[in-house]
Amino acid sequence: MAVDWSERGYHAQRWAARGALTAAALAVATPLVYGGLRGLLLLVCGVAGLALSAAAVWWTLTRRGPLRWLSALIAVCVPAALLALFAVTLFWALLVSLALWGLAVWSGRFALRGAGHGHAHAHVRERRLPPPRKPVLIMNPRSGGGKVGRFRLREKAERLGARVVLLEPGKQHDVTELARAAVADGADLLGAAGGDGTQALVAAVAAEHDIPFLVISAGTRNHFALDLGLDRGNPAACLDALTDGVEIRVDLGFAGEQPFVNNASFGAYAAIVQSPAYRDDKIGTSLEMLPELLTGQQGPRLVARAGDTTLTAPQAVLVSNNPYRTGDPFGLGRRERLDSAALGVLGVKLEGAVGAAALLLNPDPSGLTVLTAPEVLIEADREEIEAGVDGEAMVLPAPVRCRIAPGALRVRVPRKRPGVAPAPPRMDWRRLRKLAATVGRTAAPGRLHRPHAAAPDRPHGDPGPGERHESAGSSSAHQ
Repeated sequence: MAVDWSERGYHAQRWAARGALTAAALAVATPLVYGGLRGLLLLVCGVAGLALSAAAVWWTLTRRGPLRWLSALIAVCVPAALLALFAVTLFWALLVSLALWGLAVWSGRFALRGAGHGHAHAHVRERRLPPPRKPVLIMNPRSGGGKVGRFRLREKAERLGARVVLLEPGKQHDVTELARAAVADGADLLGAAGGDGTQALVAAVAAEHDIPFLVISAGTRNHFALDLGLDRGNPAACLDALTDGVEIRVDLGFAGEQPFVNNASFGAYAAIVQSPAYRDDKIGTSLEMLPELLTGQQGPRLVARAGDTTLTAPQAVLVSNNPYRTGDPFGLGRRERLDSAALGVLGVKLEGAVGAAALLLNPDPSGLTVLTAPEVLIEADREEIEAGVDGEAMVLPAPVRCRIAPGALRVRVPRKRPGVAPAPPRMDWRRLRKLAATVGRTAAPGRLHRPHAAAPDRPHGDPGPGERHESAGSSSAHQ
């Protein structure tokens, strides 16, 4: 007798949705039932305490003198007091409630992932091409606390046939001109071992000449390498792409004429990083400059335009090469894909302490704008705008037109690499209720005939004989 595995799977997802809703309801009810009226009052106090803490953080950042230190004390002590109060009063109930919340989230994500409500796997087109004949790698020995020397990157690269251009410490280098000179000398691959700012400059030259680019994760944070699925712990593994690599195409962002692989920021952070004192005293410099920047007393008055959305006088705007994850707190700062042909836009505009509290408590705060667009225009009430482009401080002529070049960058990566873990589906309680309410095969056909998510049409044609599709969420090492 044939077994209908599709119906069995959907049956499991339906019951997982019901389990998630039940566990969530019990998680809320447990401390209330255990504590009675006292539990309800504690819940109200907890919400009020969070609002007060958020307001205190705002006052800490926007005030000076004794008021700043008093606000900082409130921001620290109120949450600590609430935790202690809850622990003394509802200790066991809270433990049970937290366990139930964990079960609810796990069951809910299982149900939503199976029902097709999660993030689709980003399928990246890989091309198997011959190894480069004349690769040139630009290495910054100071990046990442000296990773170039610690992992002997120069020696390994030269053993694999690459020419290495080492940036001399203490000397000013025009990385763009070095990369262009390498291309003029016949380089058929450019690579960079350094921070993301260096990566972006070399990548732009590679894209300009349509030759592959090799990312070596020798910087401090290596955000671009992370989203490419490379090994950030061992930058020497990135060099394996020279002999056993595949090629993928990703987007490249531009702020004016300045390229970026990660993001360009405008507003408070961009103004702070311009200060010469920031590199040596990040916290002190930020606390000194933030009161005037956040309250609009200093800095340009920005206007950001993205499609039909206009954001007036935000304190900060972040424009990213492909959007960052926002629905998963454990995935913040990560991008699900690098080939969606869209910029991510994150704008923050807070109207005092009330706005700061709303940002924490409101699931859809008006002070936070999150969207995507192919182009973003940043205007200001002055001729130049301070910007932080891939962590590098610079000043750009206003207005700044941010755009994305779809598939402009050919990146050569190792065939065997960690890969990018897929983002878990966002907890959507409304969809869980709909899924839990279905009976039998009511909604199963939609699941069986759900179209697969695909990458947007690219200007590079269909896969050729040497091309294949690869899931960015899976590890190539298992193939």
